[in-house]
Amino acid sequence: MIKVNRTLNQIQDKVFHNIHNNNLIYNTCWEDPRCDRQMLDIDPDSEMVMITSAGCNALDYLLDNPKAVNTIDMNPRQNALLDMKKVLLRDADYESLWSFFGEGNDLKANEIYLKKIRPFLSDYAKPIWDRKISYFVPKGLKKSFYFRGTSGAFAWLFYKYIQTRPKIRQKLFALLDAQTLEEQKELYDQVETKLINFMVRWLMNRHLTLSMLGIPRAQRQLILEDYPGGVSGFALECLQNVFTRLSIQDNYFWRCYITGNYTKNCCPNYLVEGNYETLRNRVDNIHIHTNTISNFLIENPKPYSHYILLDHQDWLAAHDVPALEEEWRLILENSRPGTKILIRSAALRIDFFPDFVLDRVEFEQELTKKLHKQDRVGTYGSVYLGIVK
Repeated sequence: MIKVNRTLNQIQDKVFHNIHNNNLIYNTCWEDPRCDRQMLDIDPDSEMVMITSAGCNALDYLLDNPKAVNTIDMNPRQNALLDMKKVLLRDADYESLWSFFGEGNDLKANEIYLKKIRPFLSDYAKPIWDRKISYFVPKGLKKSFYFRGTSGAFAWLFYKYIQTRPKIRQKLFALLDAQTLEEQKELYDQVETKLINFMVRWLMNRHLTLSMLGIPRAQRQLILEDYPGGVSGFALECLQNVFTRLSIQDNYFWRCYITGNYTKNCCPNYLVEGNYETLRNRVDNIHIHTNTISNFLIENPKPYSHYILLDHQDWLAAHDVPALEEEWRLILENSRPGTKILIRSAALRIDFFPDFVLDRVEFEQELTKKLHKQDRVGTYGSVYLGIVK
């Protein structure tokens, strides 16, 4: 039985890596930068290291005018996505930026790409978008970029599902426009059991589903340890918090997931027209690297002020403890006194920090606990803010 379980785990991990290494996974960031910026205290002296993801939050941090933001991702498609956003900010115009990433499509996407985007893309990004610029063309079944990529595929399936259930769709869209928490709760209670039904629960507990959403087996196991209902039980608790305890009016994360686009009044900061000129002037402070965190630090040693590691250490802790320890050693070697390290996890409590980290890093608790409850995404079990002594 142990051998069978080991083989199954190896197969599941291979599936995850094949999906993760050969596809665009995240078409938008699923971490709330409003909470991040309150924790990080970014200023003009800040030199940051972070995981790229979809690049939305790197652009958001520019509003605090950091000296440099180094974005790192092993998946070049994620980096190519941020590279396109940089080009649209620096070399194009607000209208093109909004149509591509606000509406998620443009009938003239091919023309805009050839004239305003491609000439300014990095060399590695050009072949990626040469093949995938159709993501922004509103033709075929998927008419929004936010229904593309592996995580977008599930947003599209959800969108198609509610299209076949007009009463649910009507209530769900009314929920997005609710003006009070009381109205939100009333509408959410009417749709919850219809949205999270038996089939949805079954799908959410499948490894293939989670792999396409960018969730490795190690994170699923962490969730299972804390939630007897599995991933679906965890998701249900998250949704209840987001939709019944926090105002939905500026929750652009879930609006985009449900509808496939943003609105001018509910969108990430990099899409707000009033921020366009500021970001245009600062966008070259973002430096994109296709690499691991550890290799980046070996190749670019420096006393950085901030690290935003998302949740990737969940995987390292489960699969490659030596790599986890190496990453922490390099982070501490390349930190200043007071450097801040932001980590998220699927677990309710992280217990994998090496002892030498606990000796050098103090983990703030009061602010992180408060802001974790205010996070508009709501899909992580815990958040940690470490401060280097």
